[in-house]
Amino acid sequence: MTARARREDAATAAPEVRTASGAVRGRWSGGVGVFLGIPFAAAPVGPRRFAAPQPVRPWDGVRAASDFGPPPPQPIGIPGGTGDDWLTVNVWSPDPGRDAGLPVLVWIHGGAYLLGGSSQPGYDGARLARDGGVVVVTLNYRVGVEGFAQLDGAPPNRGLLDQVAALEWVRDNVRGFGGDPGRVTIFGESAGAGSAAALLAMPSAAGLFGRVIAQSVAGTFFSAPLAADVGAVLAAAAGRRPSATELAEVEPARLVAAGDAVAADLGSHEHRWGPVARTTTPFAPVVDGEVLPVAPWQALAAGAGRDVDLLVGHTRDEQRLFTWLDGRLGAVTEQEAATALRVFAPGPDGARRYREAHPDAGPERLDELVRSDWLFRMPSLHLAEAQLAGGGRAHLYELTWTAPAADGPRGACHGLDVPLVFGTAGADLGARLIGADFTPAAEELSAHVRAAWVAFAVGGDPGWPAYDLDDRPTRVLDVPPAVTGYPEETSRRIWRDHVFAPLPLLG
Repeated sequence: MTARARREDAATAAPEVRTASGAVRGRWSGGVGVFLGIPFAAAPVGPRRFAAPQPVRPWDGVRAASDFGPPPPQPIGIPGGTGDDWLTVNVWSPDPGRDAGLPVLVWIHGGAYLLGGSSQPGYDGARLARDGGVVVVTLNYRVGVEGFAQLDGAPPNRGLLDQVAALEWVRDNVRGFGGDPGRVTIFGESAGAGSAAALLAMPSAAGLFGRVIAQSVAGTFFSAPLAADVGAVLAAAAGRRPSATELAEVEPARLVAAGDAVAADLGSHEHRWGPVARTTTPFAPVVDGEVLPVAPWQALAAGAGRDVDLLVGHTRDEQRLFTWLDGRLGAVTEQEAATALRVFAPGPDGARRYREAHPDAGPERLDELVRSDWLFRMPSLHLAEAQLAGGGRAHLYELTWTAPAADGPRGACHGLDVPLVFGTAGADLGARLIGADFTPAAEELSAHVRAAWVAFAVGGDPGWPAYDLDDRPTRVLDVPPAVTGYPEETSRRIWRDHVFAPLPLLG
């Protein structure tokens, strides 16, 4: 065999990388090395159930990394393998197996802390890795009762601790995949963005990343008393006490069913849980004073993110996704809008201020505005402002491009940014919002967003001015994109004095 033939054979052979736990063999796909289902922690079952993530037992030989690991227990079926190895990572690299020193983007999926997994097709990192020249890592973490229920004898925020363990895996192993462990950016959407915000406030995550991209930050964080009360109700739905020892005897599927039952009956707990009872999930990170000492906004304002670059933003019409999925588009009543304003608007005169600021808005518009602001838009904006207050730097954006499917009634809704970031047309929610293939406008906007995210990961500058409290420069993601003052100024003023603190237990 000639030297040239040997080089060509090496370039097409299945890529192999040695990790701290053993060697893995991936595959080539479209010029990108793909490694799937690599465990970053031991299976959290048996004696490790409801425990903090534990190290992986090393393996001999070469482990095949050609299939996604199994998703954690949850109420929906998503692709992936079977078994108990819920805690795995996936890697896409344009230059694996060498010390290429590429920037690393680590994705944390959303799903209301209740569902989701890295094997969902919309999170395929191939295009972002190939076009951007970066290493993309996606991960699984425990959701629902397994990851977020507050239980006696178990550490809180186990799902967040899983994310820390995955970031430690990246630190220790990504160099072999062509990544630079000193240039790690975490990015996530919805609950994934809430997780990213939490990681900024967690001492155990310090130093594991240098940049954060938070897309539609979920503003729900529980106080310890609220989390304990929710945990007791979840355990009772499974016929047990809120004890890790007792619940470890219950099959994961039964705990998923218990979580579903509580989620379906949230409204009956409004007298104790407040606005949480008007959402769709009984799960959120808990500000326990140790794993998560304070809420992200307070942590950043105190300087926790001073040395971390932050890119944060939201979509214009966040709530419309949920109104559509609930079958309520065009059907929101005045009574429903009044209830939403009562529950979610800030302060004793919040409802009045919304009505005065939007005198021509009907019930559906008012419902959408206050829900969007409470859950995603204002938490995202306030995270940027907290970062500035703590001496750090932030870039702000708003996605205003209208989802084209069905002639656009879903607007720039929650989740629309995900297929644009990954360039994954026709996958998951993107298929229902955009269609089977990107339109020319979607392709143009996706290319712009991906370039901005990669530029931020490379050098901390996505291509527009950093946010400040004078001009409030904001990147409006549309076709074409523009930079303006913050587009939701009316909402900003209504929420100016609100503090996004841990949600309390009432009564």
